[in-house]
Amino acid sequence: MHSMNLKTFYTFLLVVMVTATPVNAIVLHPFYVSVTELSYNSKTRSFEISCKMFAEDIEEVLRLNLKRKVDLSNPDLESENNRLINDYMIRHFAVAADSKPVAYKFVGFEKDKESVYCYLEITNVPPMKQVAITNSVLHDFKKEQINIIHVTLNGNRKSTKLDYPKNLATFNF
Repeated sequence: MHSMNLKTFYTFLLVVMVTATPVNAIVLHPFYVSVTELSYNSKTRSFEISCKMFAEDIEEVLRLNLKRKVDLSNPDLESENNRLINDYMIRHFAVAADSKPVAYKFVGFEKDKESVYCYLEITNVPPMKQVAITNSVLHDFKKEQINIIHVTLNGNRKSTKLDYPKNLATFNF
């Protein structure tokens, strides 16, 4: 009888260990976050921007919005996927320099394992003292969404965290 209970315990332990592996942590991540980096290059007078988010989150929000499957890993759909992500970013991300909105160019995106990196560029930006970022990326997916923003201007780096529903951050340099 005692050996049967021990066998049951080891079976239970094995099941717990298998179901609690990092593989499952990747499938069901417990937090919803994006990280956006803006770096101002004073020599070229441009902002280089990257936005990192969980691939499954952006794919799911695009699927929900478009009412169809989205596969950002498929190289045959690269042109279409670039358009989808560009359209999404236009609706959910904006930059203003010294209170003046500035347009950005979508450079592209890449998928790296469980992350998607979206690249944007703003050219012909004169020196400034203030940068305002509107970022509602993935707010239409989860109410737990957190968007972290880092801005580097003239060697000074400032950061903030936007918890849903907050979507505006202003940086003074």
